[in-house]
Amino acid sequence: MKKKSAYHHGNLAESLLDAFDEIATRFGLEAVTLRACAKLAGVSPSSAFRHYTDKRALFTAFATKALLQLSESMSVAKEAAQKNNDNAFLAVGLAYIEFAIDKPGFFRAMWREESIYSNDEAYCAAANRLRQHLTAGFAETIEDQDPDNFSPQELLAWSSVHGLASLLIDGPVYKDESKAVKMNKAREMTMALMRSL
Repeated sequence: MKKKSAYHHGNLAESLLDAFDEIATRFGLEAVTLRACAKLAGVSPSSAFRHYTDKRALFTAFATKALLQLSESMSVAKEAAQKNNDNAFLAVGLAYIEFAIDKPGFFRAMWREESIYSNDEAYCAAANRLRQHLTAGFAETIEDQDPDNFSPQELLAWSSVHGLASLLIDGPVYKDESKAVKMNKAREMTMALMRSL
């Protein structure tokens, strides 16, 4: 792991989250500590503690960022599909899975409530934003009678893409295959899923 020589002045909080991502992606979430993140960012632990009081606060900020990035990925995918007259459901499902493949540290951290301050205001807002995407017709790509609650179709869509994403990054499914192969399999599954909704 290469130590970063410096960080942008005034942006240490973000640099620590970048360090968190690198450590979590390479070694797993259990390897992340505030001190290790400070070392990778090239600052003293005392500087890091001024931004995050403990590991749990750092983890909470990272999980919040993950939720926001996934929400944004889904929104961008839907808008691009609609603009190009492509299938929005397929685009959103693939965006969810691709997020996990590209950012496994973020994906694994989102729902680790035992490691975060789950009542943190920013975390709750980010979790609610993602939940709204998922309950509103899977980012408004399938018919939805009740945008405040999960329908069976929404739960099927979410559990399918989330499950495959988890299997692709942590399980035995296509473990040693390229991203292209994984995304092709994800496309096939999502198209099969569409036919069942």
